[in-house]
Amino acid sequence: MTNLTFLRNFTKDDPEKMKRYISLYLDVAQKNFEEMKRNLADKDWEQLRINAHSLKPQADFMGINSLKEELIKIEEAIVTKKFDVLENLLFKSLKIAADSEIILNEMLQQL
Repeated sequence: MTNLTFLRNFTKDDPEKMKRYISLYLDVAQKNFEEMKRNLADKDWEQLRINAHSLKPQADFMGINSLKEELIKIEEAIVTKKFDVLENLLFKSLKIAADSEIILNEMLQQL
């Protein structure tokens, strides 16, 4: 689910840098998902699309490809005005993020 190859290469396997980037991701992702839930509740589709778009590179950076794929689906659903699928897509994204958060927190403990 989480592949830190890119992060390891980017930080040259420096544990302190890896900790910093993982912690930053965890903080930003949590805030972003809270905002996305509000966007969905408010039916603010454009802001939901923007928030999903902004989280994609961060998910990619952490090697969470399944999350990146769901975020792309959210963007596409908004662009094609398929708003009825957004709740399910956001739920899937939240589940992937929660599962990967557990893994990333375990990695933080090991570094």
